[in-house]
Amino acid sequence: MNKDAKTLLNSETAQLAKLQKIVQQTIDDEKLIINNLLNPPEDVLTRGQKISDKVARFGGSWAFIISFFIILFVWILINTITPVKDNFDPYPFILMNLILSCIAALQAPVIMMSQNRVEEKDRVRSENDYLINLKAELAIRALHEKMDLLLEEQIKVLFDSQAKQLDILKSIEKKLNTKQA
Repeated sequence: MNKDAKTLLNSETAQLAKLQKIVQQTIDDEKLIINNLLNPPEDVLTRGQKISDKVARFGGSWAFIISFFIILFVWILINTITPVKDNFDPYPFILMNLILSCIAALQAPVIMMSQNRVEEKDRVRSENDYLINLKAELAIRALHEKMDLLLEEQIKVLFDSQAKQLDILKSIEKKLNTKQA
């Protein structure tokens, strides 16, 4: 085997070793990301969290608003139409105001607890989005490194072949000069 063939085989072996190193480094970088994406933490809800989600879901619905208006309307209607001695909450509806204040005082923190949990889910989702973007960035970086390596090797081969062609041209020129002389 001649010297040029050995050099070519050695350069190809070195190039393959570099490519393997890039691929292995990419795989190592992606292991943590893949594990986090494939095994997200499970959402374990307590009884209170389940109740707060249901209260928030119902409290923020049209069914709640409509039923609440109907109850208020019936309450006011009963206490204004019935005789004064049968009114259980005469005008200015102090009992109704007390009940409404209690409902608001209890409903607000329950809804806030549910919103905090939704916010935590959104944070986890955004972390997963970040990890996916990071994984894509690592893949792009590895592709750039592979392309740079391939271009570097191609340029090296082109320069070597150009140098050999120049040597051949010089030897042809010398032969022509010696034949002419």
